[in-house]
Amino acid sequence: MAEPKVIFLDAVGTLFGVKDGVGEVYSAIARNFGVEVQASVLDEAFYKSFEQSSPMAFPGVELEQIVAREFEWWRAIAHQTFQAAGAIDQFSDFETFFIQLYTHFATALPWKVYPDVRPALEHWHKVGIKLGVLSNFDSRLYLVLKALDLAEFFTSITISTEVGAAKPEPAIFIKGLEKHECPPEAAWHIGDSFHADYQAANAVGIRGIWLKRSH
Repeated sequence: MAEPKVIFLDAVGTLFGVKDGVGEVYSAIARNFGVEVQASVLDEAFYKSFEQSSPMAFPGVELEQIVAREFEWWRAIAHQTFQAAGAIDQFSDFETFFIQLYTHFATALPWKVYPDVRPALEHWHKVGIKLGVLSNFDSRLYLVLKALDLAEFFTSITISTEVGAAKPEPAIFIKGLEKHECPPEAAWHIGDSFHADYQAANAVGIRGIWLKRSH
């Protein structure tokens, strides 16, 4: 197998994941606001809300509006999560709660870097392969990568909210390739989603590698 010119990696579920689960984080921060709800209930409600939401991409939106749109997108998910869990009426100030929750996920605190990640990144860096992150994440990814001491490994970061297209759409992969002036056949893409990472990368001519994590 020929070495690639560029390896793209997905972010959440590939490079890092939520330490104790999304429900646990939501539950812990909600408790600071006097809201008591089981983490397992929130976890289930969150993933249902997340799966039912529109892709996190805002085609045609001006660049200076993207951060606000990201915030509103996640606010809707959080509100729907607590509503589905039957706990939304416990909040006296949901807005302040959500600001704290949103800010928390921009730090290193809720995240864990998978143990195989750093050795792999160090190896690829050592042998001269360029690395890029290609993710359906929002602008907080820049802060998270820095906070987790991963930013130094990547020469490009391509996120759905800035491109206006989310994986599995071809446009986000094409944008990543353009940043490296790299033809599809000279790139790999590694991710934990069979459909959005593996199949979608293969569909544009990039070698897709499915990383099936147990989380």
